[in-house]
Amino acid sequence: MTPASRRRNAAPPREDVLAAAMATIADHGLDGLTMAGLGREVGMSSGHLLYYFRTKDELLLQTLEWSEGRLGERRSALLSGPGTVRERLDAFLGLYLPDGHGDPHWTLWLEVYNRSRDAGVDARARQAAVEAAWHRDLVALLTEGAAHGELRPVAVEAYATRLRALLDGFSVQVAAGIPGAGRDRALALVREFLEETLAAAPEGSVPRG
Repeated sequence: MTPASRRRNAAPPREDVLAAAMATIADHGLDGLTMAGLGREVGMSSGHLLYYFRTKDELLLQTLEWSEGRLGERRSALLSGPGTVRERLDAFLGLYLPDGHGDPHWTLWLEVYNRSRDAGVDARARQAAVEAAWHRDLVALLTEGAAHGELRPVAVEAYATRLRALLDGFSVQVAAGIPGAGRDRALALVREFLEETLAAAPEGSVPRG
């Protein structure tokens, strides 16, 4: 049964709606995501969608949370998998940075972030929870690396905050398509920064914190 043939009073699973919203952003950008268009895609009226999501802001935030949940599963698999801490840290960078100009996840994230000025306390707290998950995993990885001697010991909370700020800055440029700010260049520069600041000190030397 196609989405258009689904009965209007039988709402599709929430995940189907969010997946359709994300697919629309990937194919047509944020301007192409309307309640009416999404309703046609999933076989619901725009009024029915508003009943479930209340506002477009809430739809966007729930779509971001859904997308982040899927990224979180991939991140957990990467970070708990085989490989050295440095290899898993590199995988973390690759997952964090956009694939390129117009990356749908980062396009959505930037839109939600832009709307946060007028969002309520609950919405901003949910956005903070998304960021906290990345921060928590990065801190755990840095702590493991220092404990095993693969990385120079650092103040992990502060270092993770600075590293994510660097990644965010590059990510915005890559997602926005700023000339000269491609994904490969961003990865190379962040890896260079890590090598300068996290390379393990030679055995027998005094680590710098």
